[in-house]
Amino acid sequence: MAELAEEQELPLDVEEFLIWLAAERGRSANTLSAYRRDLRSYCHWLTEIDRTLDSVRPADLDAYVGVLRSRGLAPSSVKRATVSVRSLHRFRSDEGLSSTDPSASIETPRVPAGLPKALTEAEVTSLLEQVVGETPLDRRDRAILEVLYGTGARISEVCALGLGDVDLDGGLLRLFGKGAKERVVPIGRWARVALARWLDDDGRPTVCPEQFARRTGADAVFLNARGGRLSRQGAWAIVRKYGDLAGLGERLTPHVLRHSCATHMLDHGADIRAVQELLGHASIATTQVYTMVSNDRLFAVYEAAHPRAKATRR
Repeated sequence: MAELAEEQELPLDVEEFLIWLAAERGRSANTLSAYRRDLRSYCHWLTEIDRTLDSVRPADLDAYVGVLRSRGLAPSSVKRATVSVRSLHRFRSDEGLSSTDPSASIETPRVPAGLPKALTEAEVTSLLEQVVGETPLDRRDRAILEVLYGTGARISEVCALGLGDVDLDGGLLRLFGKGAKERVVPIGRWARVALARWLDDDGRPTVCPEQFARRTGADAVFLNARGGRLSRQGAWAIVRKYGDLAGLGERLTPHVLRHSCATHMLDHGADIRAVQELLGHASIATTQVYTMVSNDRLFAVYEAAHPRAKATRR
């Protein structure tokens, strides 16, 4: 089925929907790719049951959610695919391409709440200590790890950094998150030092010589060994390399460093709204999941701060 779905052309309505997502909603290339995969699979299934986008009924959509589950997909994947389908039908209804929205009564499958798998502070220290050399690429790798943990930035945001997005004197980075939303975040002393070392004459300039100065992506902060912009896959491999050296294995991904940044800040008393701004979460509810891993700190703060927490009853 997957191979057939890949070969099938998408209906014009679907292509218009994807264009709308990019132009009007500012969805990233990765998000658009996920929508395209989900909708190609959905359209192929409609062909199998002799349905079109115009003839779909609510019962068909219920059946499709069941099909997704029967394929052994993770709950998060089922939810994402369902959201893609619902968004398409809502778009068609809103744009007058369909007289009804068959997905209006379909509930989005729930995903079991999971706790972020944050590293301990000792494990983060061990990870950062694995970069021991002073070659240009060693400096780059140290800077990437320090920035990921020090700012809680997404790996895509770090790879997209341009030289104009870095203010070492002010200790600030400009990041572009989901939906191209811009935010400015502080960088701590360790990350600032690591970035300065990488951007120094003995670092980045040796990887990007003069003859590459005008090539596409030449203003990227982080470069690969050939002088081009470092890809997400390349940055991911760097994180995994030092994770293996630190004995963290598959526990470590770039996103785990983001989780660890948020969790450790909350552990040390940071305001949850400040963490929300740092991570670029649109909703405080997304940030609140990190508080679930900090119950020990919560109880300690409560007992220390509430006037009746330890009072003896009369």
